[in-house]
Amino acid sequence: MAFKTLDDMDFANQTALVRVDINVPVQDGQVSDATRIERILPTIRHITDAGGKVVLLAHFGRPKGQVVPQMSLAQLVPALEAALGQKVAFAENCVGGPAKAAVAAMQQGEVLLLENTRFHAGEEANDRMLAAGMAALGHIYVNDAFSAAHRAHASTEGLAQLLPACAGRLMEAELKALDAALGNPARPVVAVVGGAKVSTKLDLLSNLIAKVDHLVIGGGMANTFLAAQGLEIGSSLAEREMADTARKIMASADEGGCTLHLPRDIVVARDFAAHAPHEVVPAEACPADAMILDAGPDSVAAIAQVFAECRTLVWNGPLGAFEIAPFDAATNAAAQEAARLTSSGALISVAGGGDTVSALNKAGVAEDFTYISTAGGAFLEWMEGKTLPGVAALEAE
Repeated sequence: MAFKTLDDMDFANQTALVRVDINVPVQDGQVSDATRIERILPTIRHITDAGGKVVLLAHFGRPKGQVVPQMSLAQLVPALEAALGQKVAFAENCVGGPAKAAVAAMQQGEVLLLENTRFHAGEEANDRMLAAGMAALGHIYVNDAFSAAHRAHASTEGLAQLLPACAGRLMEAELKALDAALGNPARPVVAVVGGAKVSTKLDLLSNLIAKVDHLVIGGGMANTFLAAQGLEIGSSLAEREMADTARKIMASADEGGCTLHLPRDIVVARDFAAHAPHEVVPAEACPADAMILDAGPDSVAAIAQVFAECRTLVWNGPLGAFEIAPFDAATNAAAQEAARLTSSGALISVAGGGDTVSALNKAGVAEDFTYISTAGGAFLEWMEGKTLPGVAALEAE
């Protein structure tokens, strides 16, 4: 898709309304993880360095259109100031008198944070009057919140219709990475999809089968596929009622020329606990009184071979119960091999989704992947092939 970026805009003497996602974790009034704040700094600095004013629009929590003091963005001002190294002003509303007065008081190069957009019911309803009230505060709209781009809200989609619009640096990086992964990828392409349930990833699997050359299925999802093939899976986490669906997915992959990879060997245990007694057995030899908690070493070797044959990797979900040792071994080993190939220039690797980010951080390889998306729902909807309203609104005419 074609979209404008910061480089296409002249911010000198202009007020930029910048939609960001700084819905960060807060404990005892303190920001405990400032990653999302740090990621918006390049966009803010580009605009201020160009002589513009930055007005930040953001949500925090789910106040459902009500003013909830505990969800005020005011508590994020100290963390923003620390990250930026400059003062950040705050307005007690994102529209109306307080917002107008705060914007009017700004000088070039200054930054203002407006109150939680979701304090207004019209935000999630994409109310045109609310969007117009926000638009009246500035000259240019910048969307740097890919993680909120799957929502057609007033501050993500509505505003883009009312002002000259472009993508911020974080949004630009995300869209370019996603295009390199599935939009216009270097082939062959392999996708790793893990997690607990097939039922939550039907759209994802259906879309990927039509777009990738290899599909590796892991985690509890793999158990469902093994059961659908008539294999014993003991007391493993699985959706046995999804057997027909799993068989249809396997048939579709076969018809579409997508090679589907399931575990060849498995790690089984009788207890779901760290360092529980365990053993490695062939996938078709799961004891009736055991549960599958990870893929085995032969499976990892096969996955590594697929990675070596491919040019692009898209990863969503762990291969096993990665939260507890030793059932994190397959995820760690496969992730480390993907990181090695990426570092050598042989592989483009893009990953996303909550458990995925946690798993890759735990494996110590997140920094070595080409791109790690922290967008969650938006990343998944993009992988499912769905149109993201906040992105579509930025498309250049």
